[in-house]
Amino acid sequence: MDILSITGILLSVGAVLLGLLLDGGHVSSLVNIPALVIVFGGTFGATLLQFPPVVFVRSMKMLAWVIKPIEINLSSQIDKVVYWSLLARKEGLLGLENALPKEKDPFIKKGLQLLVDGNDPDDIRDILDLDSYSKESLGLQAAGLYEAMGGYAPTLGILGAVMGLIHVMQNLTNPELLGQGIATAFVATIYGVGSANLVFLPVANKLKNHVLALRQAREMLAEGIISIAEGENPRNIKLRLSGYLHDS
Repeated sequence: MDILSITGILLSVGAVLLGLLLDGGHVSSLVNIPALVIVFGGTFGATLLQFPPVVFVRSMKMLAWVIKPIEINLSSQIDKVVYWSLLARKEGLLGLENALPKEKDPFIKKGLQLLVDGNDPDDIRDILDLDSYSKESLGLQAAGLYEAMGGYAPTLGILGAVMGLIHVMQNLTNPELLGQGIATAFVATIYGVGSANLVFLPVANKLKNHVLALRQAREMLAEGIISIAEGENPRNIKLRLSGYLHDS
């Protein structure tokens, strides 16, 4: 569970609502169905138009990472690579075949299978680099979907404001209808700017950070697997991969 994400959401939304209450306003004044439809309906529609289905599906799956990110334990993975290197030295590369069923990560399984098949280290590097790049590219596109929503939402908020003002101008002779148009105009702007800066853009950047962290983990694993293919000493492999660890 990502405590910072939860705290950030509660603090940002809470600060806006508290400021409204301190200014004498009411939370109910922010509820406006027409503005809601204009801003969020338009934002989602424009986003669906921009991105292909595979990116949209991936972005929906990644959204859970904001609250519950994928756990990446680099120290544990380094120990695993060292174990593989010791096993390869003792039983040969074919001895790693028994480790394949224990791994769930497709990237790790691919790397081990390449080792077991006796591929050249350069070929292993090329294959794993391409796999890592493909996964990173899709992840960044999926995170970019929320970034795009953060760009569309304020614009749709302005559009909602203009539509509300048009409604006001058309009913200048009917004071009873002026309030609804003015409310839609201002609330639509709040929806657009607020959702972009409090939700969509922070979510996009959070997901990008997770994608980059996963790329680093894959780079480390690829480096370890290639070192095993080159027959490097397990102690040297551990020292090299420890450079990926962040100082606390």
